[in-house]
Amino acid sequence: MADLRGKTLFITGASRGIGLAIALRAARDGANVAIAAKSGVPNPKLPGTIHSAAAEVTAAGGQGLALQCDIREEDQVQAAVAATVERFGGIDILVNNASAIWLQGALQTPMKRFDLMLQVNSRGSFLCAQACLPHLLKAANPHILTLAPPPNLDPKWWGPHTGYTLAKMGMSFVTLGLAAEFGPQGVAVNALWPRTVIATDALKMIPGTEPAKCRTPAIMADAAHAVLTTPARGFSGRFLIDETVLRAHGVSDFAPYAVDPSQPLMPDLFLDDPELDAGLRR
Repeated sequence: MADLRGKTLFITGASRGIGLAIALRAARDGANVAIAAKSGVPNPKLPGTIHSAAAEVTAAGGQGLALQCDIREEDQVQAAVAATVERFGGIDILVNNASAIWLQGALQTPMKRFDLMLQVNSRGSFLCAQACLPHLLKAANPHILTLAPPPNLDPKWWGPHTGYTLAKMGMSFVTLGLAAEFGPQGVAVNALWPRTVIATDALKMIPGTEPAKCRTPAIMADAAHAVLTTPARGFSGRFLIDETVLRAHGVSDFAPYAVDPSQPLMPDLFLDDPELDAGLRR
């Protein structure tokens, strides 16, 4: 089975949650991981910093690099990419994990929140790709993996939270465009999205969610690993779902990923699937 030993990953927002889980999964292979996030000092409301994440990566068998970086700021992104290349000699993989969320209607969305989501989600994904691509084009098996949903224009996903949907779909359309431009040059540009809600600190921003009805970040980490170890050439422009990816790699028992296997699972946003809408049990 292919692994990520010796590969260098640049992961945004990886001080906690899904980003950290992807980093640790790569670290177990012996990968180098640049943790690019704003969390430079401990926050009593949110666990984890770039420093604790980098230490966990190193303890797991990889090499961690803590980089304080606000992906809204071009100079900070360029500096973080340069520091990664200086430390590890190049970049093989970019994971656009960082994202901002605000699930409210138009009249309840301050423009400061709207701007934050657009700047972090779509603009940030584009900026990080732009900064990493000169190095990815030199890599042996380059990947850009963005945590974004399949494009969906159904009004039911837009009406309740236009700002967030616009920002998140922006990440999807950035993926679509970069795949068309750089896929023919051998860079795999794809998106990955969870079939069910994942138990992270972002749940605090989603009204009505119950952690017991979620899966753990490990499912996204394992799915991302499967994607990132796939030969890049000819593998681009795909909008992948975590469970589907793992089923294709022989996984049939998803109970270990559930926070509480006895509970029905909550479907994530932007997916149209009757089985999901009815609730899943694994």
